[in-house]
Amino acid sequence: MIALSDFLILGAIMFCLGVAGIYINRKNLIILMMSLELMLLAVNINFVAFSHYLGDVAGQIFVFFILTVAAAEAAIGLAILVVLFRNRQTINVGELDSLKG
Repeated sequence: MIALSDFLILGAIMFCLGVAGIYINRKNLIILMMSLELMLLAVNINFVAFSHYLGDVAGQIFVFFILTVAAAEAAIGLAILVVLFRNRQTINVGELDSLKG
């Protein structure tokens, strides 16, 4: 049987990798979005682990709602990224400093 602490350690490692991905690479929007999704999945692992070990299904149902919102957020984020690349010919965050049209 896998202990609760194993799931929490895995979630903490994944969350730290997401934070490290954001701090190490601040220029590429795709890597920033992937790091945010990794952090979100780490939180979802913790929800599922606590839900399983407490015998309550509410945490697992909550994860389904989170994943639905994350999928919509990723689709909108990638659409914005495509529009930015078409207009500016780059996805470098440093070069996207102005919001004027």
